[in-house]
Amino acid sequence: MAVVDSGPKLGQFVLVSRGRDAGQYAIIVRLIDERFVFLADGVKRKFDQPKKKNIQHLRLFDQVSPEVHNSIIETGRVTNGKIRFALTIFLNKRLSEKEKGDQFDGER
Repeated sequence: MAVVDSGPKLGQFVLVSRGRDAGQYAIIVRLIDERFVFLADGVKRKFDQPKKKNIQHLRLFDQVSPEVHNSIIETGRVTNGKIRFALTIFLNKRLSEKEKGDQFDGER
């Protein structure tokens, strides 16, 4: 039986649920330990000035941006443009999925 690792991963999309940045989407750019991570969104929180956040104050999504993850693994850095692009794609995909769900109301 395989054990699924539910901990945070580099490049993973998150929604901040507590604090000043509550309601903002971001990407994990650095893992500190099992409790804290650094987040960036490419606009307000850039890669060079990430926000330290407790993972209990985050909603972790299953999706990981392969571009951001690979860039951090290979070079130790990622551009803010790449972070913004990945977040835009993720949010557009999420929005289109919500709209598809709203079209079907269950009535016949």
